Amino acid sequence: QVNLVESGGGLVQPGGSLRLSCAASGSIASIDAMGWYRQAPGDEREVVARIISRGSMNYAESVKGRLTISRDNAKNTVYLQMNSLKTEETAVYYCNCEGRLYSDEGRVDFRSWGQGTQVTVSS
Repeated sequence: QVNLVESGGGLVQPGGSLRLSCAASGSIASIDAMGWYRQAPGDEREVVARIISRGSMNYAESVKGRLTISRDNAKNTVYLQMNSLKTEETAVYYCNCEGRLYSDEGRVDFRSWGQGTQVTVSS
């Protein structure tokens, strides 16, 4: 079992900044990728940014240049620095983690989601 705990959401004015954090814990053998997704009311969940084990990063086109994903491998923690936020980016932001965990059957694949953190961009 892998548990993801997110923090850092809140209310910010347009053009403002927030920093999200997500810490993974559990019987983790290795992590292949960590990332952030978001879901606004009535919309499907969409990827915002992902970082894979070798450090390669992928961003949604709409956030390039404003949002930055980073990871602390020693802490199994991923961050999302969000600058110049827009009202349309109001959503619940979810952390995602993929990799392998230790189990009685050896190492097995896992994919876990955090509980979500609300980000509201409003004046």
